[in-house]
Amino acid sequence: MEEKSGRPFRPAWWLPGPHAQTIAGRYLRRPRSIAFRRERIDTPDGDFVDLDFPETGLSGGPVVLLLHGLEGSARRGYAIETYLALARLGVRSVGLNFRSCSGELNRTARFYHSGDTADIRLVAGILSTRFPGVPLGAIGFSLGGNALLKFLGEERGASPFSAAVAVSVPYDLGAGADALDTTIMGRIYTGVFVRSLTAKAMAKGDLLDGLCDRARFRAARSFRAFDDAATAPLHGFSSAQDYYDRSSSSGYIGHIRTPTLLIHSLDDPFLPAASFPAAAASSNPCISTLVTASGGHVGFIEGPPWRPGFWAEGRAAAFLAQKLHARNGGEAR
Repeated sequence: MEEKSGRPFRPAWWLPGPHAQTIAGRYLRRPRSIAFRRERIDTPDGDFVDLDFPETGLSGGPVVLLLHGLEGSARRGYAIETYLALARLGVRSVGLNFRSCSGELNRTARFYHSGDTADIRLVAGILSTRFPGVPLGAIGFSLGGNALLKFLGEERGASPFSAAVAVSVPYDLGAGADALDTTIMGRIYTGVFVRSLTAKAMAKGDLLDGLCDRARFRAARSFRAFDDAATAPLHGFSSAQDYYDRSSSSGYIGHIRTPTLLIHSLDDPFLPAASFPAAAASSNPCISTLVTASGGHVGFIEGPPWRPGFWAEGRAAAFLAQKLHARNGGEAR
């Protein structure tokens, strides 16, 4: 169903088009001066993930787990905007840095990927134990949103989260990857990410011997080529297409039993508009949607240039606070 409460998105007049919103969203959300407490969690396979706890001054209330996007981190600008928006509504938060994304390369050959839910499951269990009786929520951006929706669909009614939000999700990974290859700007976006992923993979050195072909992924210039050469073999998939088919969140929307808000722009350059799972979302009473005509990919910037506003974070925080405080027997502040 369409989420009706709250103020609709009014795109900034000085950022016309999806690319202006997407690029400005990256650079205008500058990391603020906020203190974090970092905690390392050892994983069952001998690796680790790092959690970042923003110190917002709250000692009680619900807790939200944040999942960042591709080659991002739990300290990116959109993450910090979300932590602060949640804190204003009396909700604590914690950010999960996917493997290799906390500033330190992880120990094992594998990395993270769009359908990787094992670490989410591990951290959600730890938070449930650490905060007994406290409602938990989750929010994911882009890749993190895809992984979150897949997790919710896998868990169905057993999810530890009482509410969730997913922002700018590439619901069909193959369609998104292929669409980026068809435009100049899409190839620019792809090049930035693939170069970063390739550098990390090369830094693994001998760990990758016998697991994937380093010459192939070094030559990759598209997501599909990199995923076929590196992501798939390192994470148990037979090919890039197998990875896309098994990891795309669109196939899990119908199984979600957690109240979940999808925030998406139809001009998102990382996903063709036709690939947004509108039918699956509308047929699931647990899903609410905020679908805009414009906003780009994790853009959603409004207001004047001297005081830009970040609409998605505000709407996401309001949804989570309302659901979690209601579950907690109180109301959002």
